[in-house]
Amino acid sequence: MTLTLGHYLSLGAMLFALSVIGIFLNRKNLIVLLMAIELMLLAVNMNFVAFSHYLGDMHGQVFVFFILTVAAAESAIGLAILVLLFRNLNSIDVDKLDSLKG
Repeated sequence: MTLTLGHYLSLGAMLFALSVIGIFLNRKNLIVLLMAIELMLLAVNMNFVAFSHYLGDMHGQVFVFFILTVAAAESAIGLAILVLLFRNLNSIDVDKLDSLKG
């Protein structure tokens, strides 16, 4: 049995759906929200690589590098916000972010 494009796209869709469910079910813990967003970006990257391989074109794989760069920057900024939130409120509860309005 060989893996076809449909297998990769199905796996990417399942990962994407899992991350969407993770975002909607858990809106309190900032770390889990960041992990769900990263999983969503990785699912999209898997689809880009699958289409790139299937079409024999490198543009999809090059685009993945740009997405990974944005994801790394997003993680760094998100973790910096998490550290500031914990330092100010001694909690990582997302509902307490309203108290930081200046």
